[in-house]
Amino acid sequence: MGEVVAGQLLWSPPDDARATSRVGRFLDEVERRRGVSLPTYADAHAWSVDDLDAFWSEIVDQFDVRFVDPPTAVLADESMPGAVWFPGATLNYAEHALRRRGGARAIVGRSQSRDEVTLTHDELADQVARAAAGLRRLGVERGDRVVGYLPNVPETIVAFLACASLGAVWSSCAPEFGVAAVVDRVRQIEPSVLLVVDGYRYGAKAIDRATEVSQIRAGLPTLRATVVLPYLDAAGVDRERFPDATSWQELLSEPAELTFEPVPFDHPLYVLYSSGTTGLPKAIVHGHGGILLEHLKIHALHHDLGEEDVFCWFTTTGWMMWNYLVSGLLVGTQLVTFDGDPGHPDLMTLWRLAAETGCTLFGVGAPFLMNSRRAGLTPGTEVDLSALRSVGSTGAPLPPEGFGWVYEHVKADVLLTSASGGTDVCSAFVAGSPLLPVHAGEIPGACLGADVRAFDPDGDPVVGQRGELVITRPMPSMPVGFWNDPDGSRYREAYFEDFPGVWRHGDWLEVTAERGTMVITGRSDATLNRGGVRMGTSEFYAVVEDVPGIADSLVVHRELPADEDRTGAGELLLFVVLAEDAALDDALRGALASAIRASLSPRHVPDAVHAIPVVPRTISGKKMEVPAKRILEGDPLEQVANPGAMQDPTALDAFVALATS
Repeated sequence: MGEVVAGQLLWSPPDDARATSRVGRFLDEVERRRGVSLPTYADAHAWSVDDLDAFWSEIVDQFDVRFVDPPTAVLADESMPGAVWFPGATLNYAEHALRRRGGARAIVGRSQSRDEVTLTHDELADQVARAAAGLRRLGVERGDRVVGYLPNVPETIVAFLACASLGAVWSSCAPEFGVAAVVDRVRQIEPSVLLVVDGYRYGAKAIDRATEVSQIRAGLPTLRATVVLPYLDAAGVDRERFPDATSWQELLSEPAELTFEPVPFDHPLYVLYSSGTTGLPKAIVHGHGGILLEHLKIHALHHDLGEEDVFCWFTTTGWMMWNYLVSGLLVGTQLVTFDGDPGHPDLMTLWRLAAETGCTLFGVGAPFLMNSRRAGLTPGTEVDLSALRSVGSTGAPLPPEGFGWVYEHVKADVLLTSASGGTDVCSAFVAGSPLLPVHAGEIPGACLGADVRAFDPDGDPVVGQRGELVITRPMPSMPVGFWNDPDGSRYREAYFEDFPGVWRHGDWLEVTAERGTMVITGRSDATLNRGGVRMGTSEFYAVVEDVPGIADSLVVHRELPADEDRTGAGELLLFVVLAEDAALDDALRGALASAIRASLSPRHVPDAVHAIPVVPRTISGKKMEVPAKRILEGDPLEQVANPGAMQDPTALDAFVALATS
């Protein structure tokens, strides 16, 4: 293929795409039912955001959404925040996820901790019914919170669907998270039941979590019960190490009828978490109905998934992509879960997984694709990817050379679906489509039903230049709200403070002038995203500044040019102000690394630590992560900060010096 340049055409829809894709058939039916003309994707998108009532009604009708009590309207109030979707309706997400039955595979679970686990649709329904009965015996009722400290394995999906079937509220953290990261998140929602594993294997390394589980239990005063899945040691639960715990086998010990609690459209389904940039991670509440409709739309109309497909996205349970993956069940798709080190025994591990399980859609983070490219992998010739129709990429912008590598070394006729969205909506705003061509370094378009724009600082739409990614009309999967935010003030501040009535997401977006494609150029806030684990700066500081010898700190995740980014994860830089008489020697660097690894995540150990005289702060005392990041990425000082608004006008000089050294 040779060198790929930005904007180069790499894939075009086949001539029969309209007739053979789910989105094409959906639009044909819309034309027939509504008497509208939608010959192109651009026409379809314009209709989907201009007539929200009609578009989401078609999702409900064509995908047979089952209301117990019918809605009195589609969108009763479209103001943001405060949009009211499907008032009066009751339904249950789990009912839709479990409506396919039979002996076909529903989930194939691959793991480095044990042998493969497979569940058919009938077996999945049976286990969910048993788990729901077990949760009832533990006292779980509608509205109670249930938390999983569990890996990406079939049992976690069973537990989540059982929780949802009862109308209880689910939340999860990956078992690689440290105690502080878990407790800071889930203590906010006051869980009554905690499900955990005893440990896990990451590659060849066994990692015991008994001590962490004990500390997490101690940090959650509302817990009534703990359930242990023996995963590292399949022999059973060690009652001395997990006192007063119920085993997974005991939870599922009694057969039961599968029932579904009808709940309002906006009843909480699960709680996801923001990165915690400016305090505790925000507990983002997503509703049954909003997630159901959004995920039906994205999986069927953008990913083209159905009952003949096999869907895998490499993720942990601490990332929204796990929730996204599980929703493949809504369209009857077989799921493939993977738990372990994607680089063990080598970087071909996930590509072999995709081949062996017959994946038709295989999704990963963009850094994984770039790492595969740098390693010189050629999956298209090393394994059988004949079933593969689409590759998904998210978590970070994929540069043009990453696009080129996929088409040259994975599969020439695959649909590369680069997408960008967020935990905040548990979906994508911009993504690919079977009806849109793929150009290197560009996302083909805005998703149906998502009115995506780039705004300049004055709130005016811009094309051909970088602006703030905004959504100007409501989406059903926008959060129901934040937990413990009764007046909605924190929710409004998070998304609607800069442009009243318009959702500002925190990404830089360029809408190209030539094609109307989307180019995401990174976060406009200070979120740290390493290998799919999102972590906020405030969580980072709480650990770092507790290390003896550290007086103050600032952390920056710097995006690197593709030719310099050897890991595909950018560069995490920690800047510290040393306590009096302290020195930034090997001992202190080691103490910092150990503390971060234990309390947060191994992925968040910084690539470099620098001593600085003072942390830059605004007059109001807020650390200036974003200006520091922009300086380190090459922006001039005068464009990123006003010295008159800083506590110390010289505080950014150290970052300028590092950027120019």
